[in-house]
Amino acid sequence: MSDLHVIFGTGSLGKWTARELVRLGKTVRMVNRSGKADRLPAGVELVASDAYDVTKNVAVTKGAAAVYQCAQPEYYEWAEKFPPLQAAILDAAAKNGAKLIVGDNLYMYGHFTGSLHEGSPLAPNTKKGKVRAAMAQAVLDAHAAGRVKAAIGRASDFFGPDDHDLTGYAILPAVQGKTANLLGRTDLPHSFTYIADFGKLLATLGTHDEALGQVWFAPTNAPITQAEFIKLIEAELGRPVKKMVGGPLMMRFLGLFNKAMAETVEMMFEWTNPYVIESSKAEKAFGLTPTPMQQAVRETVQWCRETKF
Repeated sequence: MSDLHVIFGTGSLGKWTARELVRLGKTVRMVNRSGKADRLPAGVELVASDAYDVTKNVAVTKGAAAVYQCAQPEYYEWAEKFPPLQAAILDAAAKNGAKLIVGDNLYMYGHFTGSLHEGSPLAPNTKKGKVRAAMAQAVLDAHAAGRVKAAIGRASDFFGPDDHDLTGYAILPAVQGKTANLLGRTDLPHSFTYIADFGKLLATLGTHDEALGQVWFAPTNAPITQAEFIKLIEAELGRPVKKMVGGPLMMRFLGLFNKAMAETVEMMFEWTNPYVIESSKAEKAFGLTPTPMQQAVRETVQWCRETKF
């Protein structure tokens, strides 16, 4: 059996998936458009290619045991560009007989109450949620039809080294002595996934055939409030952190000048209501455990100190 594992996307999820696969002794090839990326594990091959081109995807994944879909278009281009991107990667994996492991989020569950788990009903209430629901169903349908052997890994809002989203707007500014940007309400429980744990999940799914045909949530610590999250950062920094909380009105205003921010408005319900997930399925099946939150914050703060943006 081939030990080659091919990852589309060199963002934070792709990098942490690669690190775990390397730790497991696998041969890893990563694919992005530019052929350039920093902080890749030693020995990882980086290839420049167009992931929308099925023919090129077939060539770059030839001989692979597993293909990981960790790539995505710009946030404001999801509806038009995300489905064809994933379809082109799925088609290549199917052509080459490789397993397909998809890095996904939770948007398709919509505005839920209680604790979310893999069996919770899908009820997308946003444009992006409907896109992700349809994309996930396409993967599961392809698996059920025998076209490709696939599994889906999902995570809540993630942070950690190499992440430029939540980490970039909330943690990095705090480390730099600037204002940390929070959203919605800071007194509600929220599940935060550490990006290293998400990458470890995807690598686990790609190396365990019993995971195929299913959805799995990344191991995630017990929920905390955004206020508690800031206190953990303050404890690492040894000083208070300035905070600014953006609500829907503020994000709508900022969205007039920034297309990515405009797209966050429909997702604000995640931050104005409790947002709690339960991840025991993967923990029990594979013995995975989330990195303790204090350690995760410490490692993220250290990365922010060392990184030039």
